[in-house]
Amino acid sequence: MGELFRSEEMTLAQLFLQSEAAYCCVSELGELGMVQFRDLNPDVNVFQRKFVNEVRRCEEMDRKLRFVEKEIKKANIPTVDTGENPEVPFPRDMIDLEATFEKLENELKEINTNQEALKKNFLELTELKHILRRTQQFFDEVKTSKPSDTENRGNTESEIFLFGPSRFVAGVISRERIPTFERMLWRVCRGNVFLRQAEIEDPLEDPATGDQVHKSVFIIFFQGDQLKNRVKKICEGFRASLYPCPETPQERKEMAAGVNTRIDDLQMVLNQTEDHRQRVLQAAAKTMRVWFIKVRKMKAIYHTLNLCNIDVTQKCLIAEVWCPVSDLDSIQFALRRGTERSGSTVPSILNRMTTKQTPPTFNKTNKFTSGFQNIVDAYGIGNYREINPAPYTIITFPFLFAVMFGDMGHGVLMTCAALYLVIRESRILSQKTDNEMFNMVFAGRYIILLMGIFSVYTGIIYNDCFSKSLNMFGSGWIIRQFETLNENKVLQLDPAVPGVFNGPYPLGIDPIWNIATNKLTFLNSFKMKMSVILGVIHMMFGVSLSLFNHLYFKKPLNIFLGFIPEIVFMASLFGYLIILVFYKWTAYDAFTSKDAPSLLIAFINMCLFNYGDVTNKPLYRGQMGIQIVLVLIALACVPCMLIVKTMVLRRHRHLVSIGMAVGLSVHAVPMEGALILEHIPDEHLLSLQFDFGDVAVHQAIHTIEYCLGCISNTASYLRLWALSLAHAQLSEVLWTMVMHLGLSSRSGGGFFGLSIIFAAFAMLTVCILLIMEGLSAFLHALRLHWVEFQNKFYTGQGFKFVPFSFESILEGRFDE
Repeated sequence: MGELFRSEEMTLAQLFLQSEAAYCCVSELGELGMVQFRDLNPDVNVFQRKFVNEVRRCEEMDRKLRFVEKEIKKANIPTVDTGENPEVPFPRDMIDLEATFEKLENELKEINTNQEALKKNFLELTELKHILRRTQQFFDEVKTSKPSDTENRGNTESEIFLFGPSRFVAGVISRERIPTFERMLWRVCRGNVFLRQAEIEDPLEDPATGDQVHKSVFIIFFQGDQLKNRVKKICEGFRASLYPCPETPQERKEMAAGVNTRIDDLQMVLNQTEDHRQRVLQAAAKTMRVWFIKVRKMKAIYHTLNLCNIDVTQKCLIAEVWCPVSDLDSIQFALRRGTERSGSTVPSILNRMTTKQTPPTFNKTNKFTSGFQNIVDAYGIGNYREINPAPYTIITFPFLFAVMFGDMGHGVLMTCAALYLVIRESRILSQKTDNEMFNMVFAGRYIILLMGIFSVYTGIIYNDCFSKSLNMFGSGWIIRQFETLNENKVLQLDPAVPGVFNGPYPLGIDPIWNIATNKLTFLNSFKMKMSVILGVIHMMFGVSLSLFNHLYFKKPLNIFLGFIPEIVFMASLFGYLIILVFYKWTAYDAFTSKDAPSLLIAFINMCLFNYGDVTNKPLYRGQMGIQIVLVLIALACVPCMLIVKTMVLRRHRHLVSIGMAVGLSVHAVPMEGALILEHIPDEHLLSLQFDFGDVAVHQAIHTIEYCLGCISNTASYLRLWALSLAHAQLSEVLWTMVMHLGLSSRSGGGFFGLSIIFAAFAMLTVCILLIMEGLSAFLHALRLHWVEFQNKFYTGQGFKFVPFSFESILEGRFDE
């Protein structure tokens, strides 16, 4: 356990990189992804660092690529992703890339400008074409209209000729503005104008936005220049487009012919322009991802080089990095490869440094363990080199989830869903969907897989499959009078009745309990005791893991006055309680279980030293003496943690002061590693003042929290019992209220009705029992691990190792 399940051993190293080889060396380290650079210029403004110009050039190239990418997406052209990981370009290649992107951006901007102008001209000609056609139709309708049709129209078409043919304007306006436009004309012109409008059937494209807009043609007749000015101002306010319209039919016909010819020519030019634009964008789409990778890598390298110091000769860059000790050889090889690639003859130097700074925490993971590590890290990043709970969580988390969720049928469905994600993970990863919820579920696919497998196991133990039990081995209960059961429809199981109970079921719970009226009473007792047993074992395991932390960090004071009193306190009370549970199960058979004393009352009487309760008989001979001794031992552990440890800490501080006064090393003083002296340099110890009050308060809080936590945490594990019963009852209600109705129906619907009912049952099962209940059990299992388990040994106050890695940088870019 000294090295097992701990974070990686880290070291601080100094890099000496020749100026001509620094770029290539950092590039190789980025591909390796095993070093975390420290900022050696914290007081220097980002705009005053050496490589700020190169960073700006990379940002400008990135901006141009984003512009091209936006145009590609607007044209609905797919970006080719071959999975290629190109090497970082050399600094001298930046000029070529800049020229390529500059040319591409200018070409696209020119095409867009020309295309927008052409589309604007095309829109104007199209609107003019509709105006000419509608105007001619309007005048034709006036000429062919009968007098009887115009007598009752008020301001009729025949009255238009009173205005004169030259007193009208024609234009186009958005369709949704027509009602307001008409009311405004009527009010401003006081009814002295005549408006005629008609809708344009096909939508027109807005050249600026590319959106499809519905418009209408209008013609306004008026008298006098004053009304003409008012009409034009209103049209301008409503953003209506006015077009010249000839007065005579012949002129309108000739103009329409010319407009149609110009529209055909313009359409041909637009098609050619769009084809050219498509070719440019399709060519860019093929290399867009490669370009992005190259620019992002270059930018990341220059950002990293800005973290380094430059020596006075300007020929060497000095960097400090955190890195795992086990990867030092790989880092050395990467530096050699970078030096050779740059053509430099001076090798780069990696020098390990001695430091008292706390290193970052690094836990190596793979695609299977990363999900469980994320669960632990969500609570807090572990301290450097302390026990990592993630490997244990791989088993305990899905198991505790399954205790609350246990159902064979639901477990199989969850397992199948997770297996689908696991089997097709390569294809799903290549598709890179933007659905955040799906991505979160996919990231936890192995957690869901284990939760499903463990749920199948606990479902077998509970003998529960969609609220039904499976009779695989034959019941252990002998029901002789079946006619009684058929008559009463009630089955009350009583182990005390001779000749009825014939022994336990071979695996799990006997299926006959599924039809017994006292089923809930039996399951309540069983699952409540099971929850307490699992909870106490889980917590004692967590306390035991703290021993390995104390041994590794060489803290004997925490072992003798921390771990030992804690484990003894829990074992004396709650460990004894689970021993009583097992003793009661074995000492009282099916025929004497009714006479067994209550464990809850016995445990309360034990803590209160109340042994005069005649209603609750002792479980075994000599129980009172053993329990008194256990309670006294548990009570003795409290002052050991609270007072003795505080006094020893004070004595230890005094010894350290004496040792420093006579010139001894701190590590020569006994009882090293006390909490008050942890991570403190030797030269600073003499200046410390031991505050007895602070230490006493700290120990009092810790002791009270632990002692009361043992009680509250044990009670917290009863959620295993509560959620398990809730899940089983919900499943039973769903079967009774939905599926049972379909199976018991005698109507003529037959298979069709049963299909509808089964579809409803399946949907409710997935939505309520799998998703909602599964999420509830997941959150409760998460709380049991964070609060009840990890706080026994896991501090979680470290900071994460964040290496300089191109892979993580590019994932961040393409996940946007």
